[in-house]
Amino acid sequence: MADQAHFPKCAKLLKPAEYKHVFNAANRISDRHLTIFYCANDLNQPRLGLAISKKVSKLAVDRNRIKRLARETFRLKQFTLQSADFVVLARPSAVKIENKVLIASFNKLWNKLKLAAEKSEPDQNKS
Repeated sequence: MADQAHFPKCAKLLKPAEYKHVFNAANRISDRHLTIFYCANDLNQPRLGLAISKKVSKLAVDRNRIKRLARETFRLKQFTLQSADFVVLARPSAVKIENKVLIASFNKLWNKLKLAAEKSEPDQNKS
């Protein structure tokens, strides 16, 4: 059961050009702690990129905790998301909150993205 939802290399944004493409698309969704930039891709699977800067926290342990939780929540939700590239950014407030609250924040944003994709699909089918 542990390997049903894995996070392979093909589900990651790896190149600077891929990140630039997502940031240029300028679609985003956010809450008090996190922002997720996204744009559609034609790969038939969602991909995740992480951009957690030292402005969020000077301590690598804090930045790595946020990245670990982002990867884990994405890994569990990836099958419900549309084929798109996602880049996660965090605000400094994300460092100060508990894991449970941060996970809830990620899940809320992933669900919003899922609902936004479902609403846009019928519009695309009409054209």
